[in-house]
Amino acid sequence: MFLKNWDLQSNYKSLGGYIKPVVGRNNLLDDLPLMGLSISKRFIPSIANTIGTDMSTYRIIEKNQFAYGPVTSRNGERITIALFKDYEKALISQAYIPFEVKDTDKLDPEYLMMWFRRPEFDRYARFKSHGSAREIFDWEEMCNTLLPVPSIEKQREIVKEYNIIQDRIQLNNQIIKKLEETAQAVYKRWFVEFEFPDEEGKPYKSSGGEMEWCEELGKEIPKGWEAKQYKDIFDFKTGKLNSDASTADGIYPFFTCSQETFKTDTFSFDCEALILAGNNASAIYPFKYYKGKFNAYQRTYIITPKNGCISIFQGYFDLKGRLEGFKGTSSGTTTKFLTMQILNPIKIIVPDKAAFKSYKNLNSPIFTRRLIAEIKTKTLLNLNELLLSKLSKVF
Repeated sequence: MFLKNWDLQSNYKSLGGYIKPVVGRNNLLDDLPLMGLSISKRFIPSIANTIGTDMSTYRIIEKNQFAYGPVTSRNGERITIALFKDYEKALISQAYIPFEVKDTDKLDPEYLMMWFRRPEFDRYARFKSHGSAREIFDWEEMCNTLLPVPSIEKQREIVKEYNIIQDRIQLNNQIIKKLEETAQAVYKRWFVEFEFPDEEGKPYKSSGGEMEWCEELGKEIPKGWEAKQYKDIFDFKTGKLNSDASTADGIYPFFTCSQETFKTDTFSFDCEALILAGNNASAIYPFKYYKGKFNAYQRTYIITPKNGCISIFQGYFDLKGRLEGFKGTSSGTTTKFLTMQILNPIKIIVPDKAAFKSYKNLNSPIFTRRLIAEIKTKTLLNLNELLLSKLSKVF
């Protein structure tokens, strides 16, 4: 029983002694950012349509205050709760319950947020939720939550250690973003502007490189290049696992139709591939590049270029640039689907063999460095999980 993990020792305290609700409403109709909560326990900009909405009913949240969604039956095993750090003030829906720490010299808000990030808290909140049509983790149950409260010095020491790891994760993510931007610029230079280096190292098109009209694409492309359909240059496979194949302590990435990468005990693929979600309720299809052993959900596409056709890196940016357009072409009502009938006819530029080889060699080190940075990030995230798991033994 998971409750065994909640060692109710004498140093555990009821959370209700340390927190209080925040009741501020937007009565003055302040022009403040509207925020929502995600299951990743973060505040995110809200996409709600507020035209004609009475904004005075919205709640105001301030920096270092918390908010959570009391309805727990919508999010699987995750509780939507987060510490607000983005602005001095913002608006949140009246569906959320905001609260704050009474005395930050007794309970550090960031230490408390670390406790909320633990999967044990999620399981506890789901276990304590009640209701028929909707299961609710109400304010009383939140206040009855028990957690270890060491000295404020110890709390701040733990938070400092956690933030060091978070800072390294952020730095790694900045490196990944910079590498992505570099590779994107190279792609644009080669396949949009056609300014790849010619035999003399000069920009091809602006140096007088010969162009010819491509009827399939309706534009000029470098001589010797051509247009082909996705079905002719990509191999499409799909995963075989269902969504409940993920395991918390799995050793292989498990890619699904979610933005989040899960873990599993087995692998079905060991290759360099583009991974594209085949269905999504919001018609936003998670997409990524990966190299190594992994597994995939049965409605996820595993895409690899056929030998000698195009570089996987060209395929990555071509597909990525089409994701927004897929919203309008996908089929289905409740859940949107990307079918092979949509993907197969898409046309893509295929360079000559010399350009293909040069572009591939240019991008390989960029994507390798990016993959190494992503692996480092995953290692750091595992360290964070380990630190969170030790919170119950802080004394």
